[in-house]
Amino acid sequence: TGTPAPGDGMGNMPGMDATPEATPAAQAQTMSNDEMDSMMESGVKTFLANAGKDKDFWGIPMPFTMDGDTKVFEVTCTEGPWEVQPGTVVNAMMYNGRVPGPYIRMTQGDKVRINLHNQMTQSTAIHYHGVHTPNGMDGVPFITQPPVKPGASFTYEFVAKNSGTHMYHSHHNAAEQVTRGLMGGFIIDPADKSKEPQVTADYILVLNDAGIGITINGKSFPSTQPIIAKKGDRIRIRYMNEGLQIHPMHLHGMYQTVYAKDGAVLPIPYLADTVLVAPGERYDVLVDCQDPGAWAFHCHILTHAESST
Repeated sequence: TGTPAPGDGMGNMPGMDATPEATPAAQAQTMSNDEMDSMMESGVKTFLANAGKDKDFWGIPMPFTMDGDTKVFEVTCTEGPWEVQPGTVVNAMMYNGRVPGPYIRMTQGDKVRINLHNQMTQSTAIHYHGVHTPNGMDGVPFITQPPVKPGASFTYEFVAKNSGTHMYHSHHNAAEQVTRGLMGGFIIDPADKSKEPQVTADYILVLNDAGIGITINGKSFPSTQPIIAKKGDRIRIRYMNEGLQIHPMHLHGMYQTVYAKDGAVLPIPYLADTVLVAPGERYDVLVDCQDPGAWAFHCHILTHAESST
């Protein structure tokens, strides 16, 4: 019955054009009070009515095949249209046809091979942000490898050493490529899961604020989704900031227990209702859903919280 709703806006409302004039906050300055109320109400009602309808919003796992004892992932980069909300389509860069790309998940100690195929008009590479790889597999053009040119491929191979919440993204023309969509979650589950927190559900929130606009998981309000939980549930939320700005993620009505930062479990978890997530940071938080209701969960940079494409 509890419905905490995470996001970069009230009740998960990310998304806006690059031009501030396009935001509802700016539009509201030229509206009557009743017009402003109606505009705000329409977005919130649409958002709540869509709860649970986008089954892929929280991410889909990237499939893999086995080559002996090695997990093999195929990653293809393309450019094309991506709908951030109904009627708003952007020119995105995608991993396997999605923004963000499918999340890559494995277990600590796994042998991994990732084959990158570049079908874009720009060169690219993949960096495994937070993952401890051999230097030659770090994915930084002109430092650890040549850029992967259009039509070419590159193979990354390493052992998944350090467990935790990480990311994968471009490290070439990254200010454009990452914010336009070349980003995704990279999760390494610990080999010993006995000390992992027991949770009802596990959610990934990939934050972005440029390129395709202010989005969570590649969507802007009202096409984002609430988290649906029952009283007594404990949920895990993995924040991943792939944008260019800090996002103070604020939950109404209950605390977040900050359990891990940048993939590393904290020796002393702490309580916060606002978690400041800087570019490149990852935070794992646990939420004990105690009080029923629709609770707002939003970025507390208010121009993000009240913005739309």
